[in-house]
Amino acid sequence: MSKYEPLWKYLKENNKDTYKLSYEEIKNILGFDIDHSFLTYKKGVKEYGYEVGKISMKGKTIVFNKI
Repeated sequence: MSKYEPLWKYLKENNKDTYKLSYEEIKNILGFDIDHSFLTYKKGVKEYGYEVGKISMKGKTIVFNKI
């Protein structure tokens, strides 16, 4: 099980076409700050019907799109 699975489940359960989540919102869902390992684990979200869109380091947001 990926440490990011609670985030993937959150996306699937809320079933929106697109999410734009701040790093802070993601921290609230996961219980920890995302780190560089997110880039490795982001492929796992496809199993839940989503893909990672834009990652904004400056804006501290990540966009997830339903596939």
